[in-house]
Amino acid sequence: MGPLLMTVCRPWIVGRENIPAKGAVLFAGNHLSFIDSVFLPLVLDRRVSFLAKSDYFRGTGLKGWIVRQFFIGTGMIPIDRSGGKASEDSLNTGLAVLAQGQQLGIYPEGTRSPDGRMYRGRTGIARMVLESGAVVVPVAMIDTDKVMPTGTRIPRPRRIGIVFGEPLDFSRFHGLEGDRFVLRSITDEIMYELNRISGQEYVDVYASSVKDKLAARAR
Repeated sequence: MGPLLMTVCRPWIVGRENIPAKGAVLFAGNHLSFIDSVFLPLVLDRRVSFLAKSDYFRGTGLKGWIVRQFFIGTGMIPIDRSGGKASEDSLNTGLAVLAQGQQLGIYPEGTRSPDGRMYRGRTGIARMVLESGAVVVPVAMIDTDKVMPTGTRIPRPRRIGIVFGEPLDFSRFHGLEGDRFVLRSITDEIMYELNRISGQEYVDVYASSVKDKLAARAR
């Protein structure tokens, strides 16, 4: 599917020189569409893994098998996002990828944007940054929500963009991964840079809270 998608959407890329050629890299991205996790691997020279909710891997029958193989092929690693110990296990899964010197993609907002705006980041990414020591590269996906809006199944031909920001250094916070104020500061710095390169409007609330309110109104 890669060559077809690259031909149809013809992604323009800015900042490719900001991607380290080797070592552990944590790509912190905005999240506009399901295909964000499809296009990022297509433009990288090295394999990148993503943490994806385990529901995607539980389908049955032929359709379930096809979906499962697709997610595995695109570097998805199943995780339980129910909270508590599951969240801790998810963090450790991501750390294991980075400990091997590999690349990991993560969406600090925690879920896709419900309206194209950027929302407050969750601090799990900050813990991962401090515990792994990985290089952090912000990456903004542009117009992917117009190619495949939430709720659609078939992509619409349209050009997209991918912007890689300069690597962020948080070594000054080494050893402070237990300080919640430090974790919030790191997360906000990542989101500020991500917001700058994406050009999105920023909203200082969690996207999941907005989705919950929208769902409640729809009932």
